[in-house]
Amino acid sequence: MSSRIAPGPAAFGLMVLLCAIWGLQQVAIKVATAEISPIMQAGMRSGLGAVLVYAWARWRGIALFSPDRSLKPGLLAGFLFGLEFVFIFVGVDHTTVSRMVVFLYTAPCFTVLGLHFFVPGERMGWRQGGGVLLAFAGLVLAFIDKAAGGSVLGDAFGVLAALFWAATTVLIRATALAKVTATKVLLYQLAVSAAVMFPLSWLVGERGIGVLSAPTLWAMAYQIVIVAFISYLAWFWLLTRYLAGRLLVFSFLTPLFGVWFGMLLLNDRPSLHFFVAAAMVVGGIALVNLPVRK
Repeated sequence: MSSRIAPGPAAFGLMVLLCAIWGLQQVAIKVATAEISPIMQAGMRSGLGAVLVYAWARWRGIALFSPDRSLKPGLLAGFLFGLEFVFIFVGVDHTTVSRMVVFLYTAPCFTVLGLHFFVPGERMGWRQGGGVLLAFAGLVLAFIDKAAGGSVLGDAFGVLAALFWAATTVLIRATALAKVTATKVLLYQLAVSAAVMFPLSWLVGERGIGVLSAPTLWAMAYQIVIVAFISYLAWFWLLTRYLAGRLLVFSFLTPLFGVWFGMLLLNDRPSLHFFVAAAMVVGGIALVNLPVRK
């Protein structure tokens, strides 16, 4: 298995940009949900995103069907990816969005723990673990004033989504998927998850697609092209080059970006909690990425 290196300034900058993209996605999902049911919306994003990834691979001449022992873990990764989004979209009907985000973004903690036990070279020391805890505490603080209105079922779905997200990342790093191209890994995720979510949407009796307005079309275009195609391709490329544990702590920035975009686009008012939490998250990132003395 090829070795990964510690991320540098360029990788850090790309991760911050990806977190901003994923934070804005929360606004896009909220806009589109008014006219497209949640699981159907996720299936459309994955399915059309898979078409774009396949076209990209053909244009770049990237081999997708060569025998590399990635089929079984690839199908499993896609299945886990699909379950993650099912629990996110179903769970948000039983709890508040803020609580769902808090529970979902426990995923990096689960991931770092899984990588520590299953992937050699991804072990983290006490200082890095403390950074993860500090960043997570900042995330909780950012949403603590909006945490009311949840339910045990919805919160449990948020934790399950986080576990499936973490399991997907660990699976990619610990199996033959670590040796294949980022494009092929992403195609597994998108194609298989779409195959799971479309029939599931029908089985649970979702309303499907209504009359689409221009905001909904723009929101779906953003999710499909920017998020599912460009940002995920960049994310899996990062996983093939850098230590995943050092990158994952940046995912704590995503809900903070989501709150910030909410303030800009949905007229939410900032609070002191947000700025204190942002400082804690930045401190956690610094602790995780400080070089370890030998």
